[in-house]
Amino acid sequence: MDLYQYDESIRQEGFAVVCGVDEAGRGPLAGPVVAAAVILPKDLQLCDLNDSKKLSEKKREALFDQIREKAVAYGIGSADHQEIDQLNILNATFLAMKRAVDAMGACPDLVLVDGNRDPKLAYSTRTVVKGDATSASIAAASILAKVTRDRYMVEMDQKYPQYHFAKHKGYPTKDHYEQIREYGICPIHRKSFLKKILNQDEEK
Repeated sequence: MDLYQYDESIRQEGFAVVCGVDEAGRGPLAGPVVAAAVILPKDLQLCDLNDSKKLSEKKREALFDQIREKAVAYGIGSADHQEIDQLNILNATFLAMKRAVDAMGACPDLVLVDGNRDPKLAYSTRTVVKGDATSASIAAASILAKVTRDRYMVEMDQKYPQYHFAKHKGYPTKDHYEQIREYGICPIHRKSFLKKILNQDEEK
């Protein structure tokens, strides 16, 4: 079953308006977690649509514009580094998802959420493990979330060039850890993700 067949099978269950929701940025040490919600037209088929992680940056960027142009509705929401530290990453992800669905300004019959955790949205929800490789709606949401977050981290690279955010987008790479050890943390780092390093600094 391809991505579009999966969404069509959901419609055949009686859910005419199907929304996909996914997030990007649960694992990084810096920046927000970003979520997107997308309702695609029933008969739309986008060339190359797939899980954002399986696409090149160039293809993601091209699909980002196509999805926003052709979607029935879409919304993007985020939870910043401070909210992640206050709420924990799971609850911050749920908050970003709720904001994305609210920003969409549409009422879906069913929301398909990537993963196995229910974010308790205001609409009927179904979790889909590996949803971004299963559902066209979730794959579209994964692309909007990923491109939005990546663009933000490239902007932050201009503000904090010593951390090389444009290169690793805040993920825990060897290079990123080296920059943190050399320069300390910057205002967009997630302190709750860096307790070990921060504790070591306090002990020095």
